[in-house]
Amino acid sequence: MRIDLYQTSRERDAYDEQANLYSIILATEHLERAYARDAVTQKEYSHECKKLLSQFRLAERAVSSEMNTETFMTLYQMDCPRAKERLLIQGVPEPMKGGSDEASHAVTVAETVQHFITTMDAVKLEQRAVDELQPLLSDLLDALTRVPDTPNDFEPNHRIQKWLQKLNGMRAVDEIDEDDSRQLYHDLDAAYTEFTRYLKRS
Repeated sequence: MRIDLYQTSRERDAYDEQANLYSIILATEHLERAYARDAVTQKEYSHECKKLLSQFRLAERAVSSEMNTETFMTLYQMDCPRAKERLLIQGVPEPMKGGSDEASHAVTVAETVQHFITTMDAVKLEQRAVDELQPLLSDLLDALTRVPDTPNDFEPNHRIQKWLQKLNGMRAVDEIDEDDSRQLYHDLDAAYTEFTRYLKRS
């Protein structure tokens, strides 16, 4: 006996989007496990993880009108703790430390400053949608984690990570309110100030 999961093309598209999100979460879990076992190099891991994070944001946006990702994982009984940590909490690949080459360091610092400015400008221009802010904060945190020799408890990283975690718990179509927007700008400004202090000390 055949059981149809959908009756219309719209329902079929919805199931396809959910299947896509499911496969991305599963692939991320396998990648994280492989990296933990040293089965892939750091370069391979970083490349694949960035690709999965980008695909995840698109897939999450397509499914977000129905449920958030945590609800999705619970509904389909997905036991993927590493993927959940990477996709919903960290939002960036595991930091790549090392590479203290002076030119490389200068490029990374310049990129980080640019990401700070871009993100702060977006908040100042009252961009409040999750799918507008989340990629900016994710790119900023990715740049921060690539700055060499920062301590594990580097305050700017924690500030940005806190906001990413908050946004990752919301749907892509949701918006932060005015109070959150002001707090986000304050935290970005404080993180940028601490980052510039670190540069002067180093």
